[in-house]
This record gives sequence, C-alpha cells and structure tokens, in this order.
Amino acid sequence: MSVPKRSEVPVEYTWDLSHIFPSDEDWETERLAIQEKIPEITAFKGKLSDAKMLLAWFRLNDELAVRLSKLHGYASMHSDEDTANSTYQAMNGKATSLYVAIGSAASFSTPEIMAISEEDLEQFYREVPELEGYRRSLFLLRRLKDHILSPAEEKLLAAARDMAGAPDDICSILRDAELRFPEVSDPEGNVHPLTNGSLVPLLEHPDPAFRLKVFNTYYDRLGEYKATIASTLNAQFKSLKFFASARKYPDTREAALNSHEVPVSVYDSLITAVHNNLEPMHRYVALRKKLLGVETLHMSDVYAPIIADAAVKVPYEEAVQTVTEALSVLGDDYIAVVKEAFENRWIDIYENEGKRGGAYSSGTGWPHPYMLLNYKDNLDSMFTLAHEMGHSMHTWYSVKNQPVATADYVIFVAEVASTCNEVLLMKYLLGRTTDKKERAYLINHFLDSFKGTLYRQTMFAEFEWEMGRLCEAGEVLTADVLCEKYKALNALYYGPEMVSDDRIALEWARIPHFFYNYYVFQYATSFAAAMAIAPKILEEGAPAVERYKQFLSGGCSQDPISLLKIAGVDMSTPQPVEEALKFFSSLVDEMEELTKEA
Repeated sequence: MSVPKRSEVPVEYTWDLSHIFPSDEDWETERLAIQEKIPEITAFKGKLSDAKMLLAWFRLNDELAVRLSKLHGYASMHSDEDTANSTYQAMNGKATSLYVAIGSAASFSTPEIMAISEEDLEQFYREVPELEGYRRSLFLLRRLKDHILSPAEEKLLAAARDMAGAPDDICSILRDAELRFPEVSDPEGNVHPLTNGSLVPLLEHPDPAFRLKVFNTYYDRLGEYKATIASTLNAQFKSLKFFASARKYPDTREAALNSHEVPVSVYDSLITAVHNNLEPMHRYVALRKKLLGVETLHMSDVYAPIIADAAVKVPYEEAVQTVTEALSVLGDDYIAVVKEAFENRWIDIYENEGKRGGAYSSGTGWPHPYMLLNYKDNLDSMFTLAHEMGHSMHTWYSVKNQPVATADYVIFVAEVASTCNEVLLMKYLLGRTTDKKERAYLINHFLDSFKGTLYRQTMFAEFEWEMGRLCEAGEVLTADVLCEKYKALNALYYGPEMVSDDRIALEWARIPHFFYNYYVFQYATSFAAAMAIAPKILEEGAPAVERYKQFLSGGCSQDPISLLKIAGVDMSTPQPVEEALKFFSSLVDEMEELTKEA
C-alpha cells in the first residue's frame, strides 16, 4: 500500500488547527500585530529598576508568551503535516524570525533585572504584592547571574539564535522531505514503500532474510547522505559550544542541564548505573536469539516479535478505547480531557507523504495541546498513543493550574507523564490475560520498551556526551568518527550475542533527538521515575493519584527534583534507576520461565 498524499487523508483522522487560528490570513494578521509590539518592548529599556514597571514587564511577557506559542504552534504543526509544503515552511520561518526579533528587542531586560540588588527586590515585593507571582521567574533568571552578559552581548546572542536552529531545520528537511528510499519486496512479492515511518513495522516481519534486506536497503540509502548529516551535527555542536562558551560554562552539557536545574551528577550516575547493569540486557539479547531460532542475531532482528502467532492488529479505534480504559485509574477529570482530545481532533493520526516522522505532543497549551502520530495499527502504535497523551495531559494540567510564567515544565520531567501512561497501559493489558503466550508477548513488548528507553536512550546520551567532548576538544564530527564511536557503544550495550553490523554504525544519522541539546538522557531518567510512580497509583489509589496530579500541575513552580518528590520519587539518588533495572532483570527471568519450552 502506498503512502497517501496529505489531501487523500480523511479529515476526521487529521488535527484541527483552526482551534488556534481560523485561517492562514488570521495567522498573518496576528503575526503583524505581535510584530507591532516590539516598540512597546523597547520602551521598557532602562526602566526595570522600578517595581511597577517590572510587574508591567512580566505581564507583557506573559501575553507575548501565549501569543507566540500559538503563532509558532500553528505554523510548525502545519509544516509538519507535509514538510515539502513551501507555504508553511515559510510561515514557520517567519514565526521563528519573530521569536528572534522579540528576543533581541527584549535582550536588555536580563542585565537590568540582574542589576537589582536583593534588598531592593525584596522591597519591590512589599511595594507591589502582585510581583510575588513572579518570584519564581525572578529566581530562575537571577540564579544564572554568572552566565548573563552585558546588554549589547545579550542582544547579539539573541540575534544569533535564528542561525542556531539551522542545522536541525536542514537535517529535518533532508530526512523527512527530500530523502527517498527504494521500495522493498517481501517473500510473497508484495511491494512496500520504505520510509522513516515504515522502517520499524517492516523490521517486525517474520522472515529474517526480509528484515535484513529492509535494514540494508534503508541504511545503504541513508549512508549516501552520511557526510551531509554529519556536517549538520557538527554545526549543531559548534553552535552549542559557542553559546556555552559565551555564557561561561565549562562545556555544552553543563550549559544545557544547568538551565533546567538538573545536576550533571544525575547524567553521570545514569550512565554508571546502566553500565553496572548490562548483564540483564545481554541476557535478554541472548533470549531473543534463542526464541527467534536464528544462528546469528543481527540488529535487523531487534524489532521482530519473538512470540510466534501472538502479534495482534490494533486498529486506531480499538487503541482509543483500550487506552481510555487503562488510564481510567487516573480519575474522571483526567478521562474527560482524554475523551475531548479523541473527539475534537487534537490528534493527527496517520502517515502521509512528506509528514514528519515519529510522534510528538505539541507542548502548545493554548488553547490545548495537539498530538502528531504516524499510527500503524499495531501494539507499538497503541503505546505511542498512550505516551503522547501523557505529554498532552501534563501540558493541560500545567497550563490550567499555573500562571503563564510557571506553566512550562522543563524537559527533565517532560517524559515522566508519558512513560507513566505506558506503564499503566502495560499493567492493564497484563491484568486482562492469563494466557501464557499472550502474556509472554506483552512482557516481550514491555522488555523491548524498557530496552529502547532506559538502555538505548542511555546509550544515545553517552554518544551525545561523546560528541560534545569531541567538539570541545576541537575535533570535527565527521561521518567516519561518528560511525566508529556509535558502533563501539552499540556493541557494548547489546553484548556478545548481537552482531553489530557495519550498517548499524550509521544509526546516529536517523536520530533527530541529537539536535535537541542533551534531551535524550531524560527519556531514561523519566522511565525510571515512571516505573516508581505507576505502581503507587495502582496500589494506593486516590492518595497517589492526587499526588501525581499535583506533580502534573506543577509546571516549573519548583525545581524538577522537588516536583518529582511530590509524586514520591527522588531522582537525586541512583535508587530509582537501579530499582527499574532490577525490575527489568525480573521480567527477563519471567520471560525465560514462560518460554523455557520454546
């Protein structure tokens, strides 16, 4: 079946962005109106040492934050529908440029706010009590005092942000819009389009020779562009290095983590904990090899179901019902919003030509979040639906319960709600079956999710940190250097039973998250946190649900470690990661027991 054009997708399976703006013309009217706010911004220059002016400044910031979020969300999501659509590419570019222009115009504010003494600031709170609503915002800004530059330098850095997004934009267009893969024929003679979205479903095919053919076809074509993609990654890390150095950070990683109040020790302890617990991962790889019945296990085999005849088709409508039932433990208020998302077209469901690959929740909370999927009628897609719904509900609760200034949660906690939904869905499915084969199939899926999130994302994080160190040492991130480093890590994590095929060394070239500035490690830490939270919800009921919703409603009103403590998890210690890895080991034990006769 060929991938449809955007115009061929039934409208009920697409999101309705008219909730943000009724038309492109309304969007343009708003863009021009926001642009006209720039003189109002610059009029505050030199006046922020006055309490009333400082309050007015923050209120203007709140207004612009909401308006710019809607403006950029509308343009970027339309652009993601079909990345070859030049109209929305241009609109997205205009929205980004306006963000930069606003940031440049406002660049004077940070140095001025930094110049206010602690004594004067406390007096401001007494003079203008409404400023208390911005105490957290002021703390977050002023804690970075050592990394704030002069007004002229801040203006220059703000202007440079427009260029800083270019590597990601270029690579996204290459991967999603311009890069085309050859079609592949299965053993029955059926021809399949090969895309970023169809790669994993095709690698789930039962024939190992076909899986290897798909794998080789994909990476052979991707390899033709490896130098270009490596060049964009090199530019990305040079950009990160420039900004980190300009702001007087020792390296790119500390610059990224410090801005979100996450200690670097959390990153390091994650990698250490996973290195100390690679044995269960290697044991699972060996079990996969045994159950697939292959003499040699290739990286093309990592997605193939290892429980014969247990795979089930999960149409989207069935997934909606199952996910709704699984999440019902979170209460009627939670489910009411979930149903609204399903019924009022908050979701763009199926793949089409040029559509951005993967899945995401927009993070745009006004008027509500949106979700992009590339749904494939399988179990994995159902879990992706639950995952993105978790993100959207986190955004919804934060926006509804926090003022604008503290509504935007940081990335360290961003993956907790999504992963918690996945754990609740898995436990719901396991609770509905006593069939050995079906249970083994579900546990295998959970193990694969575990492997893909905690182990694989930690491997990605280690690779990303290696790229950062190489760049900071003055080395160029060439394709050959990246392939060498990636292949060595892949061999370490998957162990001796897995053949680290030469082509897997290219996998870095298809991972968009390497442009996200030290994002990926948080998938792993969030998974560990969610593994601790979900059992509390199921075992304790209402009290744990209430604590969890307090966490979801927290935005950035506290630092992320403190927010997670509300939900009962202390991520400043390695314990949650170690406990999660022990649970993975126990699941491997159960899987070995369920399949010992295979």
